[in-house]
Amino acid sequence: MAASSTSAVSVDSRDNKLWKGAFAVAGIMVTLVTYGVLQEKIMSVPYGAEKEYFKYSLFLVFCNRITTSAVSAGSLLASKKAMDPVAPIYKYCLISVSNILTTTCQYEALKYVSFPVQTLAKCAEMIPVMIWGTLIMQKIYRGPDYLWAFLVTLGCSVFILYPAGTDISPYRRGRENTVWGVLLMIGYLGFDGFTSTFQDKLFRGYDMEIHNQIFYTTLCSFILSLTGLILQGHFMPAIEFVYHRHDCFFDIALLSTVATVNQFFISYTIRTFGALTFATIMTTRQVIVFGSLYAKSFWRKVPQKTTSAVALVQNGDSNNLKDNP
Repeated sequence: MAASSTSAVSVDSRDNKLWKGAFAVAGIMVTLVTYGVLQEKIMSVPYGAEKEYFKYSLFLVFCNRITTSAVSAGSLLASKKAMDPVAPIYKYCLISVSNILTTTCQYEALKYVSFPVQTLAKCAEMIPVMIWGTLIMQKIYRGPDYLWAFLVTLGCSVFILYPAGTDISPYRRGRENTVWGVLLMIGYLGFDGFTSTFQDKLFRGYDMEIHNQIFYTTLCSFILSLTGLILQGHFMPAIEFVYHRHDCFFDIALLSTVATVNQFFISYTIRTFGALTFATIMTTRQVIVFGSLYAKSFWRKVPQKTTSAVALVQNGDSNNLKDNP
């Protein structure tokens, strides 16, 4: 009788975790696809009669963070949960700084590489998460984990060295192997890996609500991004640009809304399943997005040399998913 009861509880727990996983994956996929399309549009499509490009990437970070901070504060107040910080403030700030650098590198990289190239390059997200997991959380990974992560990274690296067809950034005409583009993507991967791993560490080390972590990290990001905009002298020019171009204002407002929803899904996933599972979901998402949005133009325009790199990425990624729950 006791064994039967234990078995039923185990099945219910497994089903519950499966539904939670499906919810997290669906939320991340939908919001990030929307986010990526809006992000590329804002950074690479001209606005207004003068056909000017929006160049203030830090202003996008500022808008995203102030929106997310306001929503998370409202959630804490509505649920009557404590708004006091659970962890030392500097730990929230570490996540905040790393997250700002991640987002800034991502936006700036679009000036040098196209969205398809950036999407495929993000397939290497597992490597920095594994490295940071070893350094920060003393995790130990098996040989196959490192092998599949290496195959994914190798495929991405080979792809970046070759043209990605005619769909390139307006800031750059020609081959997409610029030093700045590669460095910005490496910076993105490194900072992003640290952010998710340190978030995982805080969730495990403190009895922390998702809204609590989001509120303090985005509040720090809001203050830092505002300071950066003022010091660079970009705050008022960005406000003026958006004020005179209502279509840009609408795109940024929509981007900030999607970014807020996405942040809640990301934090939920990291708290429930951990940083490496989140990185695996993100890797799968890159392949799906790239395949669904750019497969036709990719196979039509990209040289045959690149095909082997893409196959390497896809094979390595699918094998890695089998070994990681």
